[in-house]
Amino acid sequence: MAAFAPFEARPHLALAVSGGADSMALALLADDWARARGGRVTALTVDHGLRVESAHEARQAGRSLAARGIAHRVLRWEEGSRAHGPGLQARARTARYRLLSNWCAGHGVLHLLLAHQQGDQAETFLLRLGRESGLAGLAAMAALREGEEFRLLRPLLGLPRARLEAFLRAAGQDWVRDPSNENTAFARVRLRGLLPELAGEGLAAGDIAALAARLAHLRAETDDAIARRLARAALPHPAGFVTLDAGALADGSAWEGARALARVLAAVGGAIYPAREKRLARLYDEIAGGRLAGRTLAGCRIARQGGRVLVCREAAAVAAAVAARAGVNRWDGRVRWRLPAAAVPAGARIGALGEGGLAQLRARAPQTLESRAAQAIPALARTTLPALFGSAGTLLAVPHLAYRRVKRGTARVLPGNCRILAAQFLAGPLAGARFFGAGSGL
Repeated sequence: MAAFAPFEARPHLALAVSGGADSMALALLADDWARARGGRVTALTVDHGLRVESAHEARQAGRSLAARGIAHRVLRWEEGSRAHGPGLQARARTARYRLLSNWCAGHGVLHLLLAHQQGDQAETFLLRLGRESGLAGLAAMAALREGEEFRLLRPLLGLPRARLEAFLRAAGQDWVRDPSNENTAFARVRLRGLLPELAGEGLAAGDIAALAARLAHLRAETDDAIARRLARAALPHPAGFVTLDAGALADGSAWEGARALARVLAAVGGAIYPAREKRLARLYDEIAGGRLAGRTLAGCRIARQGGRVLVCREAAAVAAAVAARAGVNRWDGRVRWRLPAAAVPAGARIGALGEGGLAQLRARAPQTLESRAAQAIPALARTTLPALFGSAGTLLAVPHLAYRRVKRGTARVLPGNCRILAAQFLAGPLAGARFFGAGSGL
């Protein structure tokens, strides 16, 4: 934990605890650490509802923690019991992070701890190697990730699972055995089964994790160079698009230039994971060589805009509209919109402005599209702007065009209440925080 300092006085830590060995070890260790500093921890168990036993296991974890005086809360994924089909693990993981992050934000907790350990790091490296990831992916999981409202910490990344289990046995603490960890339908489980065989060939989990740590050091150095490249080449707009100076983007190492481009695509496109290396390299070469004719990649539309390159959200890839609620709303992986209660009529939804919304503006407030704010937003970027619609589809507000429908008794929806953020988990700046790997002082 010293590597993650400083902490506030009497720190309050949130812990993601499934009840398995890794997370139970994290709970006991973090509780000791926090109590020694006059602080406390709250263990959070996400019940995905994917198995009938999950609710019982969540309660079992709660009883074990309560016996040690550790506060515990269960967060339920309401859609989980109905979730099926391909990509289920990824969807469940996204839901888990959303529930955990919402709890932290709602309770003012500044640190969320995850129990990923050395074996998880090795598996992540192998998974990404199989997906042809570049340096950013092969650096595997970060030990620290700076978020918008809190930090995500993984203090166990350097420790093997066997050591954590030995710690629990010495403490007299049992743990839950999740049968999904034995389900070979999942790629991560299949790779876990291969680790003993790889260890026999001199590639133990610790060796693989150590390689990821060395790559993490290299990634941290390149992060600095990429941030400098972005500062010269990229001009982000609050409406969620980026204008690129192709010459500045291509001035220097092609590898760093492509990584800078990947950051732009991730920020604009709302993707958690970067674009595939081959497609990214092809796009970068077209931009650097002045051959760009218009492309889509990673949820983005990339086009020439005068003498520059415009990167905006791809209209066909934008997320479906979601129900609006009082407080913080998140949409499309990158939009954060805080709405006062009086500004959310029953049945209101947040979604893309679209051609229908633009048509309403032309009919009801044509001066809005002629304003300075609107003229600064290219036509390609307008249809994907976040907008608030009433239950009947009536356009109520478009913050980035400074538009709100004025009606007696309707609260004002200020443009400043809606932000489009770099689209990474716990959204951060376009350049991102410097990568903090498991070897960074641990």
